[in-house]
Amino acid sequence: MDQAKRRIVIVGGGTAGWMSAALLSTLLAKGGWSIRLIESDEIATIGVGEATIPPIRLFNAALELDENDFIRRTKGTFKLGIEFVNWGRLGERYIHGFGKIGIDLGVLPCYQYWLRMRKLGKVSRLENFSINTAAPLENKFMRSVGNMPNSPLADIAFAFHFDASLYARFLREEAEKRSVVRTEGRIVDVVLRPEDGFIDHLVLASGERVAGDIFLDCSGIRALLIEGALKTGFEDWQHWLPCDRALAVPCESVKPLLPVTRSTAHTAGWQWRIPLQHRIGNGHVFSSHFMGEDEAASILMGNLDGKPLGTPRLIQYVPGKRRKSWNRNCIAIGLSSGFLEPLESTSIHLIQNSLIRFSRLLPNGAIRQGDVDEFNRQVDFDYERIRDFLILHYKQTFRDDSPMWNYCRTMPIPATLQHKMDLFRANGRIVRESDELFTDLSWLQVMMGQGFYPEGYDPLVELKTDAEIAAFLENVEGTIRKCVAVMPDHAEFIAANCASPS
Repeated sequence: MDQAKRRIVIVGGGTAGWMSAALLSTLLAKGGWSIRLIESDEIATIGVGEATIPPIRLFNAALELDENDFIRRTKGTFKLGIEFVNWGRLGERYIHGFGKIGIDLGVLPCYQYWLRMRKLGKVSRLENFSINTAAPLENKFMRSVGNMPNSPLADIAFAFHFDASLYARFLREEAEKRSVVRTEGRIVDVVLRPEDGFIDHLVLASGERVAGDIFLDCSGIRALLIEGALKTGFEDWQHWLPCDRALAVPCESVKPLLPVTRSTAHTAGWQWRIPLQHRIGNGHVFSSHFMGEDEAASILMGNLDGKPLGTPRLIQYVPGKRRKSWNRNCIAIGLSSGFLEPLESTSIHLIQNSLIRFSRLLPNGAIRQGDVDEFNRQVDFDYERIRDFLILHYKQTFRDDSPMWNYCRTMPIPATLQHKMDLFRANGRIVRESDELFTDLSWLQVMMGQGFYPEGYDPLVELKTDAEIAAFLENVEGTIRKCVAVMPDHAEFIAANCASPS
């Protein structure tokens, strides 16, 4: 690579393409890099209502985006967690909330004492011990208060719901301010260098040739470069994650405006509900092996909270990941790298993580295989640990009302997931490996929310008397109840701070 002429070509717009352009143009503003993005107006992006997890706030901060302006521009809302309905058993629900559960007592986390009192039948639901799960039950929201370090109000962790197409448009404006050049055009050929198989240039339908040093494949499920040109290969995980279709449709808004994403399990999949300021995004993720498209569409349309604003749009996919996300001089970002269903809202986070990793391993001159291998190792780890967390939702169920749930309940699972479940089964211990995305509290909420309770608890709990534990938990629950009481309604908070123009 000529250090005086370092060219990055991004193939594809949408969320992945414009996130890439916005972040890299910010980080590489001074360094002799040129960034060009190619997208075709003929090719539609998936573009549904998007739900995120808290690290998105770090990405927006890196771009110095004003959060209220971002919410207004994307017709967004706030998100304290995900509500799961009918996953463990029909009629049951729980919230996987972001943030802390109670406070530590001594060397042990709050939930270990909760487990002890649950054994005795002397404690309320786990949701009452975290502000992130207690507040959504009353449709409350506010940002955390920094000058109250000993209050649950300082522990509020949140993410966003937003219109993905509006977010991409917003990021495009930011990227073009930073000298990113957008080219509208359809790619008709990808030319490789004969000596090493690297991508040399792209050929557009107009006849223009676009050369580059590094190519980011943001072409979505088509994977135009990483698979179409480089034949990288794909790991299919459908034997663990059986859903391979999604039908998406928006509907009119209804009250109240919930500060959570909702996931409702059906007989052969699940339905998402993402509340935005102007509409609700809905989708039915299902397995084509257990249900046809007509039945899936009927279930989706029959479970909308508001009047539909269109007809369902089909998205087909294979769950899994590319064998290499960085191959030669091509880096796959987003859906071109792999597809994990949006059950835990990880799609945008995987884009964000790949961009951060690439920026940290940015070539200085020639591409070094050691950097490529390390990038692929980290991406593989990310995908595999998120995969395990998603599989847990399907595996840990008592449902036996349909063939798909019978399959999921009895299917073999990866050894890494089995180890986590075995470790938790004895004394409620969860070990977070390296920098895997989901914390011990995330694993805890899903396992226990779906009926998987440990046989015991950490023996150090018994250093406290039951009376001391009861008083401690009562104080935690009471404090959270008081904090939720002073929080504003979610819709009122948006109206006062970041409402979109009607």
